[in-house]
Amino acid sequence: LTEVYSSSPALGRYFRSAQVVSFSNESSTVIYQLVFSVPPSTVGFMENTMNPDFIRNILRQNIYDEE
Repeated sequence: LTEVYSSSPALGRYFRSAQVVSFSNESSTVIYQLVFSVPPSTVGFMENTMNPDFIRNILRQNIYDEE
């Protein structure tokens, strides 16, 4: 995750770290925490760039690009 987000053109400059919070072998589930350092709020920044769907789609795109 660190490589994915630190190299992202959209989020790389804001990304600080990724940490696994919980991992389950039974369900193959990983819960992780992403840390970003964001500039003082500008109109639409938090709603668009820091939108959970947008952040999730950065990871999805990386997975698709590797296939």
